[in-house]
Amino acid sequence: MADKNNEPTSKDLKFVKELMGLLEDSTLTEIDFQKGDLAISLSKTNPAPAVQHVMAAPAAVAAPSAAAPSQPIATKESPADAAAHPGAIKSPMVGTAYIRPSPDADTFVNVGDKVKEGDTIMLVEAMKTFNPIVAPKSGKIEQILVDDASPVEFGEALFIIV
Repeated sequence: MADKNNEPTSKDLKFVKELMGLLEDSTLTEIDFQKGDLAISLSKTNPAPAVQHVMAAPAAVAAPSAAAPSQPIATKESPADAAAHPGAIKSPMVGTAYIRPSPDADTFVNVGDKVKEGDTIMLVEAMKTFNPIVAPKSGKIEQILVDDASPVEFGEALFIIV
């Protein structure tokens, strides 16, 4: 919480540093956080994330949960190359990718699996809504390009189906 002069406290700065770490370790390019009269905007467009505005600290912040490791990911192509692949399935939104329906369940698909058009192959959670990502065509899963519970950007390649 900000002090009586509306200056950030050490708790505020710790929270901002945690957000900066999350941004740095992810594929996201920016984070905008608002709660009450607290507004924080971080961006990777500069060499290092920069805090643009801090007003007051939130009452409580939940720590992010640890994601279970997923299956190995094929890395024949760079992410930019993968997005240009004709069989690439791209994220329709910014969110969190889930390759399994629940933390204790098996993955929707694995590399080498055959899928039919319309099969759910993963979920992207955005604003607490789980959006199914379906196979746009029948084929075989050649690559899985994201880890379970990892952040994804709009247009980022998620899978390659051949």
